[in-house]
Amino acid sequence: MLNTTQGKIEFLDNKGSFRIGRAEDTSYLYFPIASEKGLKCSVTPNLGGDAMVNQETFLLEPVSVENLHNNKNGRNFWLYMDNGNVWSAVGTSAEQESKKFTMEQDESCVSAGFMWHKATRISNQYDVVAEITSFVPVDVNVEIMQVKIRNNSNGQKTIAPITAVPIFGRSADNLRDHRNVTSMLHRISTIDEGVLVKPTMSFDEKGHRLNNKTYFVLGLDENGKMPESFFPTVEAFIGEGGSFTKPRSVYRQEAGVGAGEHFDGMEAMGALKFGKTALGPGEEISYTILIGVTEDEKEIPQLLKRFSKKDAVAIELENTKKYWTDKVNVDFHTGDKNFDEFMAWVAFQPFLRRVYGCSFLPYHDYGRGGRGWRDLWQDCLALLFMEPDDVRKMLVANFGGVRMDGTNATIIGDGLGNFIADRNGIARVWMDHAYWPLKTLLLYIHQSGDYEILKEKVSYFKDSIVRRGTLVDKKFETEGNVQYTDKGEVYEGSIIEHLLVQNLCAFYEVGEHNTLRLRGADWNDALDMAQTNGESVAFSYAYAGNLKDLSILIQDYAMKEGIDTISIAAELNTLLDSYIQVYESVEAKTELLNKYCSLVEGNLSGKQISIPVSTLVTKLMEMSQWFTDHLNHQEWITGDEGQGWFNSYYDDSCRRVECYDKDDEKTRMMLTGQVFAIMGNVATNEQIKSIAKAADRYLYKEEIGGYRLNTNFNEIKGDLGRMFGFAYGEKENGAVFSHMSVMYANALYQRGFAKEGNKSLKALADLSMNFNASHMYPGIPEYFDARGRGKYPYLTGAASWYLLTMITEVFGVKGEAGDLCIAPALLKDQFDENGEASINLNFAGKRFNIVITNPSKLDFGSYKVVSATLNGGEIPVNDSKVVVARDVIENIDKNNVIEVTLG
Repeated sequence: MLNTTQGKIEFLDNKGSFRIGRAEDTSYLYFPIASEKGLKCSVTPNLGGDAMVNQETFLLEPVSVENLHNNKNGRNFWLYMDNGNVWSAVGTSAEQESKKFTMEQDESCVSAGFMWHKATRISNQYDVVAEITSFVPVDVNVEIMQVKIRNNSNGQKTIAPITAVPIFGRSADNLRDHRNVTSMLHRISTIDEGVLVKPTMSFDEKGHRLNNKTYFVLGLDENGKMPESFFPTVEAFIGEGGSFTKPRSVYRQEAGVGAGEHFDGMEAMGALKFGKTALGPGEEISYTILIGVTEDEKEIPQLLKRFSKKDAVAIELENTKKYWTDKVNVDFHTGDKNFDEFMAWVAFQPFLRRVYGCSFLPYHDYGRGGRGWRDLWQDCLALLFMEPDDVRKMLVANFGGVRMDGTNATIIGDGLGNFIADRNGIARVWMDHAYWPLKTLLLYIHQSGDYEILKEKVSYFKDSIVRRGTLVDKKFETEGNVQYTDKGEVYEGSIIEHLLVQNLCAFYEVGEHNTLRLRGADWNDALDMAQTNGESVAFSYAYAGNLKDLSILIQDYAMKEGIDTISIAAELNTLLDSYIQVYESVEAKTELLNKYCSLVEGNLSGKQISIPVSTLVTKLMEMSQWFTDHLNHQEWITGDEGQGWFNSYYDDSCRRVECYDKDDEKTRMMLTGQVFAIMGNVATNEQIKSIAKAADRYLYKEEIGGYRLNTNFNEIKGDLGRMFGFAYGEKENGAVFSHMSVMYANALYQRGFAKEGNKSLKALADLSMNFNASHMYPGIPEYFDARGRGKYPYLTGAASWYLLTMITEVFGVKGEAGDLCIAPALLKDQFDENGEASINLNFAGKRFNIVITNPSKLDFGSYKVVSATLNGGEIPVNDSKVVVARDVIENIDKNNVIEVTLG
């Protein structure tokens, strides 16, 4: 009997491993298992899901979430028993389906951890237990299913197992495009250990290509014994009139075919029939099933040799577990153990996004793999804490995607700095894209103290899209998609120059209200129907903050380097040669930007000019201050009961989107504008109090995860975006969108509003961990819908921001120009019963266990840092924070303990 509680997540260790009873009774559940080698899989409680390397290479049939309950052709392992009974070890026989939600339903549970999944099933009717462990070794494109069968009866039981894995073996495009025709390309063969499928070509009407990939399903028992026969086609396996839930070959115990057979032009099936085995009472036997793809068939015997024994598979499983748990090297200890385990999954999610991109999981049934521009920068946030060694190279390479007009490449290939020209000339501009690089770079510089990165020379991206996406140069030709000079040389500018290009161009591209044009969209991709006149006031606040941050960064850099001038492209001086009267004129700004864009439309002059640092710093601060004052004066909305907030957008009809009404149902408020007004220091502290009051009144709903993205506009706004066509509470239309909710918390913490920030973080975590409401495994989803169900789990930038906020704001552990600073903002209920909270993390190549003690159990706002020690020795406390200098860190041991006492 399984000692589990249905609908409750039980954690098994301090590394996030968990189990849950009867997971199969919850819809839409799936779990990721993958490797950095390329194979990416999803597994449901009944072993549905899919597996692929990329869009062109789907090993199993592609699935979306609705397929998880519609499809019956998932991975399976059948048992035919000596009394003629048939049982599916994954619970998907017709008989088992008919007994769901009755007292005769199998007992089952799912256990899982980072990149491994175990489904356990007990049949009390047949006295048999199955455990199926699934994982992908870190260095091969193979999913391993290790199946363990145990006789739970008091007598001998003879079983005849058949593993059954349908092999899709082609591009996801062929699911609807020539599904039947592409099966005719299949060349299927049987070998001693299983079934191979090597299609003759990859079907694509734009240009068919010869195929060199071999898909396979192989199997051995625990002693290395091979299957006795095979059913290598779907037709042979299910039989005439049969189905995947009642296959004729299993129920009729048909013989199958032997090794060395060949079949052409049919849907393929990895069905492997093993010989009969007699199990005594309590005895068990295991089988290893390998599901994979290779471009070199010589790899197949190597894999069989490597995984032929169950002990070798067990060792590989442990190695895989260790590989991924070692990656997640940030640990939290608070007063809530479940929250600490939740944070382990949040910390793991950025690695999942690096592997899967933004596609290839059942909810993420769009795109063709890879990540977007925003993802490149935001995923670095978490990696700065967990894999900092590679981040510098990533950041420098990423700047190579910036165009000289301040826009950027949107098609990103594999590897570092691989930006691809859009040959179709589709020029969609996301106006927020230039905002993120500076935020990420600032975090890196403060963590590392590496100001020298700012003088790294990087080329610019160049393709046919010019004038900030408003024109396509059909005559454009170049080598390597890089910006050239008139002399035919590749132009390179410093990273400071790249940052100036991005933020200055953004500043000048304004609409009728002198706020930044929305263009194709901003962070909210569903605001995509206001291309002509739409304005993103939300990101205007963000860029106002960026200009100030950039000014301070350049000043600090100049002081560190002892320089008083900075070199920039001569063309860029056009955007600095302006004054406040220009800032106040939409026409003058537009004219200046157009002048600059015409200068950089083709080759550059290659000339650089030196600008005094003092002039540059003053100019950027002047721009920031003017913009801040303009936004604060123009965009503030006041209610009658102390609530107030900032407008976020203007629609394509040039109308302000948000408004106050005495009738709450008619009030329109959006969260995004509040986040960036607070984070960009446009909002005053008094305004933040009013914003929090308004957000609590109009947007907050605890039972669905906290702060919704917007109120219900009760209108399909065709002059703003597709989001208003969605049902309210779904996706960008009023769902609790985790990313923006976390950024709201982060902004509040940055400005000293810890209690208000915690309210947002806690609501998200509490619902995520309430399985009966969120219906999801541990982690943070993209959003919670109107009923509180977590949707689009695993692949969300919210995870990076949640981790960043917990480390740098809640625990207050952050870099300051390379020094380690600790200034906690923990609430009293975040400490354990002993008044302690701790975090383990790496900083500057050293390991730190930072223990924060609150002996008087004071709340935030009532305590300050009174003392601190490093490895037992006292260290100074300044302004209620602890600062450990970089040179001190460089001369201490690899593993260290910092104790901070509050009082």
